[in-house]
Amino acid sequence: MKRLHPNYVLLAFLLIVAALTLFARRDYLQRNLEFLPGMVVSVPAEAQGETAVFFDHRVLREPARGSIPIGFQPVHYPRTPEEALRAGMELSNPVKRDSVEELERGAFVFSTFCQPCHGSGGVGDGRIVQHGFPPPPSLLADRAIQMKDGQMFHLLTYGQGNMPSMASQVNTDDRWRVILHIRTLQTPKGMSSAQ
Repeated sequence: MKRLHPNYVLLAFLLIVAALTLFARRDYLQRNLEFLPGMVVSVPAEAQGETAVFFDHRVLREPARGSIPIGFQPVHYPRTPEEALRAGMELSNPVKRDSVEELERGAFVFSTFCQPCHGSGGVGDGRIVQHGFPPPPSLLADRAIQMKDGQMFHLLTYGQGNMPSMASQVNTDDRWRVILHIRTLQTPKGMSSAQ
């Protein structure tokens, strides 16, 4: 028996489909038939509501253990003074010190988030200090100059004294850029920057 060439089979199939399409006389103003309509129109759930889908009836789910949100970089140092010192010893600033773009970004973030308290020169004379808020320590003081970059990063991440944590407002890379800007504020005064 002679075998049919695959192209002839495909041509015959195409002709059958074309004929069925022509003879079906479909009304294009009507919706198609829906199979499994639950896939088209899902049942909405209120974020704080209840659902029968899960055994605990909660709609909001806990993130998977060990998962990290997109764009978030965890800091593996707890919020203690000892850990701040350890961060100073183990972390180093990944930002290029000779990059103009990085310096400009650090200056911009500093002026947005730090300048209201620390002032434009970093001496602790910002606008809110002029309105009665307790002044922060000067960033040009010996203690700040001797502080390692990792320790300063820890301080920006968790806050200290009246200074709140900046982690929710300033992303990780921008915190490093701010530290770079602070080092440039400290350098023109003839002071050496600590790494």
